[in-house]
Amino acid sequence: MERNIMKQLTAWKDSPDRKPLLLTGVRQCGKTYILKEFGNRYFEDTAYFSFEGNRGLKSVFDYDLNPVRILRELGSVIRGKEIIPGKTLIIFDEIQACPNAVTSLKYFCETMRELPVVCAGSLLGVSVKRDGISFPVGKVDRLQMYPMTFEEFLCADGGQALYEGAMQLEKEREIPELYSVPLEKSLKYYYIVGGMPEVVKKWADTHDFNEVSKLQDTILEDYGSDFAKHAPKTDIPKLGWIWDSVPKQLAKDNNKFVFSHVKEGKRSNELEDALEWLTDAGLVYRLEMVANPELPLSFYADATFFKVYMSDIGLLRKKSGLSYKTILEEPEIYRNFRGALTENYVLNELLAQGKRPYFWRSGNTAELDFLFEDEDRVIPVEAKAAISTRAKSYVQFCKKYRPPLGFRFSLKNVGYNVTEETFTYSLPLYLLWKLKWYMQE
Repeated sequence: MERNIMKQLTAWKDSPDRKPLLLTGVRQCGKTYILKEFGNRYFEDTAYFSFEGNRGLKSVFDYDLNPVRILRELGSVIRGKEIIPGKTLIIFDEIQACPNAVTSLKYFCETMRELPVVCAGSLLGVSVKRDGISFPVGKVDRLQMYPMTFEEFLCADGGQALYEGAMQLEKEREIPELYSVPLEKSLKYYYIVGGMPEVVKKWADTHDFNEVSKLQDTILEDYGSDFAKHAPKTDIPKLGWIWDSVPKQLAKDNNKFVFSHVKEGKRSNELEDALEWLTDAGLVYRLEMVANPELPLSFYADATFFKVYMSDIGLLRKKSGLSYKTILEEPEIYRNFRGALTENYVLNELLAQGKRPYFWRSGNTAELDFLFEDEDRVIPVEAKAAISTRAKSYVQFCKKYRPPLGFRFSLKNVGYNVTEETFTYSLPLYLLWKLKWYMQE
């Protein structure tokens, strides 16, 4: 299955200023696979090392952090084959399990730039804070990997022709039924399956919803095992409470995350560390409020007022107990959670495109789903689950702050609206992957 991040990996490979690369992302989003595939495609030789439970490998980094000695022992003792700078790609997997290996990247950067080194770390953010790892700031390049996007899912599920055809349609042209009907159907499948590569492959191979659900259950159980294995003992029950609370809080009309709703009698100061652990592990994302949308948005964000979303829409669907039949049939009683699922989908797509979203709220009178920076612009985004694009808050935001460009995503076909303040594109949710193209002037 093709992943868009391969383009970024090849750009890193060809960069004259290349440093050791650190690829982070939630567990099971495909980091190991993509790095091995990258090695197979572009290098004569790939040397793969995983630190997970490998005490012998970790011991190589105990004596000192001299890259020459490390390479010699990795090649002659661990691998049994010489590592040749310029020809061999080194992959260090689960690097957070060996703090000395993380620190050694500084020396690989300073003394051995010709050797391409890529590292994967699922829980690196957790480990840095927990274990006090000496992180080589300024000595590594970084990439963040996410579960498969809808675009990637579509192509993996036999929709390559649909994707290529939709790419060639003119900006303001309505999407013909030839494309719109199967794309909307595929989007429903994506809401059910999500973007975890193993689950997507199972779906592409079988198109069996029950098999997909079994695999999603296994992944959710594995995440629970990570709590017990990697989190402080005192935080383990708290992690479970917050993890179980995310779908419930998203289903509320006002889906601001409220710590007192996690567990009766518990306060924010008792639960904040556990939420930070889940965030550092990439399992959830905190969407912070901005009341004054000026640049930079991060300066005006309110870290105490936020929403919490899950990293994968398919896992959110499964964890919430939502049947695949409900998504396919869309009964009226599914309306509220359908909106939450749509918001989570839009957020995941924006993150995968390198955006850092926030949401806007004006007292208790208006709320805009998302906004993000694009150079010297603030781009407002409204997300609707169905065909309706009526959005009073979006209109209020545009009148007050006059952004030059904005987007409304729904199941309505392509359209646009021009006011004195804003040029607004109305786009189908299944075309979110074309956002960058529509943002070009």
